[in-house]
Amino acid sequence: MVEHVQAGSEKTSDYAAVGGGAAVASVVDLFYQSVLADPQLAGYFADTDLTRLKRHQVQLVSQVMGGPVSYEGADLAAAHRGRGITDEDFGLVVAHLIKALEAHSVPQDITDRVVQALGATQGDIVTAP
Repeated sequence: MVEHVQAGSEKTSDYAAVGGGAAVASVVDLFYQSVLADPQLAGYFADTDLTRLKRHQVQLVSQVMGGPVSYEGADLAAAHRGRGITDEDFGLVVAHLIKALEAHSVPQDITDRVVQALGATQGDIVTAP
């Protein structure tokens, strides 16, 4: 769980600090708008149930931010197996997420922690040279 200390030495999760579930859902919506508008990435989502995918992404980001939500989607390696995702594609996705977080005025330290957590998943997601 990701937590940081705010004024008064009271621990607050990054999830609470950014505004909770509604804020995370808004970030995820903007993120997917951006990803789907990216010609290099859009094809990966052609036959995808976007409502389900967004729900899982909200769960994943919420969990990474220390929220009271647990990711209930498929194992990341299994979900991305055979999709031919490259390191460049992964980097683009991370860049779109950073832009969505910045557009929602998420503090840099929280953005950095989210990116670090996502970076740890790169080996599960990247399946192509």
